[in-house]
Amino acid sequence: MESKKDIRKKIFAARKHCSEEQIEKMSRKITEKVISLPVFEQENKILVYADYNHEVVTRYLIEEAWQAGKEVAVPKVVGKDMVFYKLTDFSQLEPGYFQIPEPVSGEIVDWPEALMIMPGVAFDRENHRVGYGGGFYDRYLEKHPKLKRVAVAFEFQMMPEVPTEPTDICPHIVVTEESVYTLDADRESL
Repeated sequence: MESKKDIRKKIFAARKHCSEEQIEKMSRKITEKVISLPVFEQENKILVYADYNHEVVTRYLIEEAWQAGKEVAVPKVVGKDMVFYKLTDFSQLEPGYFQIPEPVSGEIVDWPEALMIMPGVAFDRENHRVGYGGGFYDRYLEKHPKLKRVAVAFEFQMMPEVPTEPTDICPHIVVTEESVYTLDADRESL
């Protein structure tokens, strides 16, 4: 099995080779799949990352959530943790931690129950996730066990198997432009 370091290198290179048009087109397909999920329709509070560097574009998801009357919050890195700020306008975002767009103002929220739309570098069919290496999502999710977790990724980020750690917290669902991967155990609860 490839190391996390090698996987990150390979996926970053693959993302870099995608044009802006390809990223946008695939991201719109992913958005359509996510907004049709029952869990998206049912939850009124959405925690979602602000995309950066050829990740799945989340702007479309955020706009769909707003149009549906949902509350949206995005993360800001504070030390070793993430804090979520309610997002009401994209103008609240400015480059922050590693130049990732982060809120510079707004209301801090700590929703015990919500839908989290999370990023990742790579995933496998068991919904294991290789993140960016900071452990921010795992630490946040450990403190918020009732959050429903959906990861968004491009199909080329899906791998046969990825390395896992005991502290990893997997998404319940992984959505790509081609498929929706749900573990059987999670089908009932979502």
